[in-house]
Amino acid sequence: MILYNSAVSGNCYKVRLLGAHLGLTFELRPVDVIDRSDPRDDGRPLAESNAIIWYLGESSPFVPEDPYDRAKALQWMFFEQYEHEPSIAVARFLKTYSTKPEIWEAQREHLTKRGVKALAALELGLEGRDWLAGDGMTVADIALYAYTHCADEGGFSLDGYPAIRAWVDRVASQPGHVLITA
Repeated sequence: MILYNSAVSGNCYKVRLLGAHLGLTFELRPVDVIDRSDPRDDGRPLAESNAIIWYLGESSPFVPEDPYDRAKALQWMFFEQYEHEPSIAVARFLKTYSTKPEIWEAQREHLTKRGVKALAALELGLEGRDWLAGDGMTVADIALYAYTHCADEGGFSLDGYPAIRAWVDRVASQPGHVLITA
């Protein structure tokens, strides 16, 4: 299986992390997160990290069997793409990896407000729970972990979010865990 990969991308990391938990190996083909050219291959390409991890996780414990838990996993994955990633991941990219600090400065206030709101929603969703959907780690946890665990790179502190901090530690302690830079 070929994975077009960037070592710093949380979206690529989601796929590598689930793959590590499932014991999958990928042929990694590097892509530049700045150069958005379209790599093609002759197989059946699948884009969008959350679609990829759902596909890879089917028939595994990472995609819940219970219909309600499946819907909760999808709910959190949609939240990740529409609320969390556009603030936490974009702030991280602009602050840490972009070569244009003026863009970061121009968007910092907006991204910070949006990111704090997303982290507050995640904190509320994790209060009294170990995992986001069901009784074990799912693709929803992997999707949200990818950028949450490195939110400090975007200027977000997790100090005021005890449920998130405990969850980040839980995800990182699971067998098969790999680091984002691995």
